[in-house]
Amino acid sequence: MSLNRQHAFRKIYPLRVFGMALGGLLVSSVLYEQQAGWPLWAVMVLTCLLWPHLALLHAHFARDRHRAESLNLLVDSAIAGAWVPLMHFCLLPSVLLVMVTTFDKISTGIRGLWLRSLPVMVGTALLLTLWLRPAPQWDASLLVVLCSLPLLIAHTLAVSMSSHRLIRTVARQNHLLEELRRMDAHTGLLGREPWMQMAVECHEAFRASGQAACLMMIDIDHFKLVNDRHGHTAGDEVIRAVGLILRQSIRPSDFAGRYGGDEFAVVCPQARLDDALAIAERIKSRIEAIRVRHVPELRVTCSIGVALLRPGHTDVRDWINEADAALYHSKDGGRNQVRVVEPA
Repeated sequence: MSLNRQHAFRKIYPLRVFGMALGGLLVSSVLYEQQAGWPLWAVMVLTCLLWPHLALLHAHFARDRHRAESLNLLVDSAIAGAWVPLMHFCLLPSVLLVMVTTFDKISTGIRGLWLRSLPVMVGTALLLTLWLRPAPQWDASLLVVLCSLPLLIAHTLAVSMSSHRLIRTVARQNHLLEELRRMDAHTGLLGREPWMQMAVECHEAFRASGQAACLMMIDIDHFKLVNDRHGHTAGDEVIRAVGLILRQSIRPSDFAGRYGGDEFAVVCPQARLDDALAIAERIKSRIEAIRVRHVPELRVTCSIGVALLRPGHTDVRDWINEADAALYHSKDGGRNQVRVVEPA
């Protein structure tokens, strides 16, 4: 069992003290209006003021603290159910105690706890009703209504704050999942779909306003031989090193992604051809400097093709094809170089 579950009772304790105190205020107003005798006042002190501390001790010294706290929460429900007949079914405080106690069981996140608490609550109320046979007194005085407000307001605020925290947590987790979906875990670069979307956006901006952009395709030279001769571990290290170099070599406004296997792409928005070529040369020289610790003799190079976005590119696929063509010219020309395909 996790440490958090074993120590959940410590977080519940102050909430129980606060909630039971507000419940005790509500019950006290009813007892005062009904001119109850000292036994009921003693029960109020025991259940509303002393019980939270007894529940803390019970969970603290239990071998299974999570199970003990679950039992404490069921006792909370039994107490709420008991006060319904003890208050002679005074409608407003009875409904408020039952609803607040049930909502609290739901908010604990313990699976099925609120369903298990219902028969405990109803059973306790029914047994005391059959034993004491209290005469119903449905009406609530102004004093009882005023003493109901603190519990109602505090519980509403607590539920709202809890929901707000939950929504923010879910939003952060969704953002993290979206980032993980966008990223290539092996290199830390964008995955294929996200950088393709960046390329599409650059193409749309070019058609709308003529905003310049460049695309480069990068391929590790003879990468298959690296795997065959030195093993996939060395190949994985090379891939990770190239990913790091790309992240460190591009501008903050650029987008580097993994196209697939040992091929990478960089989208450079608002970049002239000279700007993209300078970035490509920087990438090429840094990749040449890669050294794998357990394979010191390994030398890594890359071929890069660069394409400037032009009016002849009817869609982003034409742009990618031109960068690919430049990449193949680089390979055919002897590899480890940067090439651009001049438009016809």
